[in-house]
Amino acid sequence: MRIDVFTLFPDYVRGGLDASLLEKARAAGRLDVRLHEPRGYTTDPHRSVDDTPFGGGAGMVLRPEPLFAAVEAVDPPRPLFLLGPAGRRFDQPIARQLAATAGFSLLCGRYEGVDERVAQHLCDGELSIGDYVLAGGEAAALVVIEAVARLVPGVLGNEASPEHESFTDGLLEEPQYTRPAEYRGWAVPAVLRSGDHARIAAWRAAAALRRTRDRRPDLLAGRALTPEEQAALDREAPEA
Repeated sequence: MRIDVFTLFPDYVRGGLDASLLEKARAAGRLDVRLHEPRGYTTDPHRSVDDTPFGGGAGMVLRPEPLFAAVEAVDPPRPLFLLGPAGRRFDQPIARQLAATAGFSLLCGRYEGVDERVAQHLCDGELSIGDYVLAGGEAAALVVIEAVARLVPGVLGNEASPEHESFTDGLLEEPQYTRPAEYRGWAVPAVLRSGDHARIAAWRAAAALRRTRDRRPDLLAGRALTPEEQAALDREAPEA
């Protein structure tokens, strides 16, 4: 998969790419991330990429010329997404959609934002990672890249991992435990140590539902529960 990122701070993004999962995916040839700095496509001696907003106001706005020039020179894989607060909320379904493609591109906003003509006529859409303000889109770019990359075949060591985790089926993942079986008087549920795979699967399904209901009830809003799921929620607690 090829992902192109347009950013004024390529070292910021490069730092995340050179660590852990993303570094291994790139080294293995599963992920091709290319960073482009719009300053390299300016034409003035000061390499200016921003200017004051028309109509007045605080802050600076990224100018359209260097952004259009950078994208048109590179001809990156599409779609090209602007990362900003007005975008569609990035979530696991979008990550899965992007992971099924050959590639896509990201444009990182900065300062007070980008000239609206960039959003309307250069980008194919906008993505937001949440309702809060960041200094720029670089952190958001790393979030999107990692969420998508881990769904690309061959990136994770255990190919079953993406099929059984939070948000895969619209629910939070069930609680996880490892050794020791008892720690400071807190014991791992006996069913998980039983070796009975059917009981374990039932426990996990019930625990995932209950955790979602208690911590993220919004994920269940409008969801039609099966009779089995409703019965699991009606029980006082998952089978121990």
